[in-house]
Amino acid sequence: MFTWLKAFKFAVLGSLVLALSGCGYNTFQTTDEDIKATWAEVLNQYQRRADLVPNLVNVVKGYAAHEKDVFISVTEARARVGSIQATPELVNDEVAFQKFIAAQGELTGAISRLLLVAENYPQLKADGLFRDLQAQLEGTENRITVARNRYIGAVKTYNIAVRSFPSNLTAMLFGYKLKPSFTVENEKTIATPPKVDFGTAAPSVNPAPAPSPPPAY
Repeated sequence: MFTWLKAFKFAVLGSLVLALSGCGYNTFQTTDEDIKATWAEVLNQYQRRADLVPNLVNVVKGYAAHEKDVFISVTEARARVGSIQATPELVNDEVAFQKFIAAQGELTGAISRLLLVAENYPQLKADGLFRDLQAQLEGTENRITVARNRYIGAVKTYNIAVRSFPSNLTAMLFGYKLKPSFTVENEKTIATPPKVDFGTAAPSVNPAPAPSPPPAY
């Protein structure tokens, strides 16, 4: 009797495993881990950018100390980013997620304005440290774009499973909910990285030739 009962339990357990597999349980496990991994990389690259900002500001200050409004804007934007606790759980809170992304967008804009200041200072553009920071910032912005796109792809796969039948039944049973992603408005704000290439000088404009004097009569 014990043997039959044990076999029955194994049969029920096996059926349950097959049912969960067919209803997307394994998909949720895999995609949830993908989201955690890709989001961690997004946070890592955003932090790398934030770490570059103080040095960048200090270098620009050395040549353009009177540009106080720009420096204040960058410093405040970086402080707003730092005030938000960026954790893996952020992807489970739509409001906190959008607040974080908005703060990153503000920092992107502030960095862009800081870099525009450098256009007016040829000696700053030629500074070796400044050019090194430019290269680091450009590489970081590219890595942010790659990490963000991977996160978007992971969330898309997960959210489709949450919405689709029959995996949506599994989602309701185990409490899997939709994850926030970057919106069109987010992309408009942060998809274009700050311009950091100052290697090409603006083309010079030749002055117009002076008009010929009128013929003497």
